[in-house]
Amino acid sequence: MLEHVFSSDSLFSLLTLTAMELVLGIDNIVFLSILIAHLPKEQKQKARYIGLSLAMIMRIFLLLTIQFMMRLDNTLFYVMNKGLSGKDLILLAGGIFLIFKSSHEIFLKTETHDQGAPQINKHASFAFVIAQIVMIDLVFSIDSVVTAVGMAQALSIMIVATLLAMLLMLIFSGSISHFVNQHPSMKVLALSFLLLIGVMLVADAMGQHIAKGYIYTAMCFSFCVELINLRKKIHTRSR
Repeated sequence: MLEHVFSSDSLFSLLTLTAMELVLGIDNIVFLSILIAHLPKEQKQKARYIGLSLAMIMRIFLLLTIQFMMRLDNTLFYVMNKGLSGKDLILLAGGIFLIFKSSHEIFLKTETHDQGAPQINKHASFAFVIAQIVMIDLVFSIDSVVTAVGMAQALSIMIVATLLAMLLMLIFSGSISHFVNQHPSMKVLALSFLLLIGVMLVADAMGQHIAKGYIYTAMCFSFCVELINLRKKIHTRSR
């Protein structure tokens, strides 16, 4: 299986696909960091490893069932002359869930903290958090697998790229989660990114494709601006 990976063309495809998997995986890590923030401290690392491991297993399983994945594009029924496939329904459900979850988290972050009453630290159920992670893993995995199939032909390259990307995400996910949750403004920005991705998923499901390049460019620009703001705040406090 691995002989396909070591030719020059295959190595280029592997590196490109791994990079793309990492870019797509950032959404997963951000959502994961938002969810596990509601867990007790001793359960956070366990939930992070379980969430990313499930995402890896799900993506490899979907790659191994490419024939089934291709059938997800078949139209199941029509709504107002718009054909909806299995893939459309999954993206629609995932997009609506992301929009609702992100909006709810932004409300909790920006509104409830402004109230005069003291805040009560309520921890979420571990099983409930894992269930949400599994649901969004499925949506992000379908997006990732569709990208992988479009960029590489050999199944071995797709699987190796997925393994490499997930290994890197496991290594750096803790630092990313800590960074997001340590800075309130960065957390709101991350939730806004997830809200934007939810809108993009709903649009894709309804046949209105939005180029991901525009989305990720806007997200990168906003992230850079926020980093400048954070640096300015830190510099001001140190004076």
